[in-house]
Amino acid sequence: MSLSDRRALLAGLLALPLAACGFTPAYAPGGAGQALRGQVRASDPQTSNDFDFVAAFEQRLGRPGAPRYRLDYQITTSERGAARVAGLGETRISILGTVDYALRDMASEQVVTEGSLRNVTNYSTTDTQLATRRAQEDAEARLMRILADQVSARLISALAQ
Repeated sequence: MSLSDRRALLAGLLALPLAACGFTPAYAPGGAGQALRGQVRASDPQTSNDFDFVAAFEQRLGRPGAPRYRLDYQITTSERGAARVAGLGETRISILGTVDYALRDMASEQVVTEGSLRNVTNYSTTDTQLATRRAQEDAEARLMRILADQVSARLISALAQ
């Protein structure tokens, strides 16, 4: 059996359990990812973290045209030292972020799904305040993108069931 025939056989055998369990890709035509595209309006942002979160969320699921759902969310962050050098202080800071969310049907105001997600990013401090502040802002923006990706994945999986 040639190498290409073996690869085709192995790929077919690996795909068999997925087909048997009813697996369908979320972003396939008619999938849950496409059903949410442009259908979710996030609550108005109030803080810079909220703006970053909503921008990343809309990048993932599209800007709402005629939304069917409303996403209510609450983001909290906290910082703690991750590394310390004697005489210098904290040289690495962790930013812990939590988002509590609820997806509501706009017509009935019923909660479709809700949850709470957490994640963390880090940044390094330097001897200049400007560089440290910029590193902090970048870490916060990364954290908001991570949380938005997590929320959109949870919404897609909740509506796929």
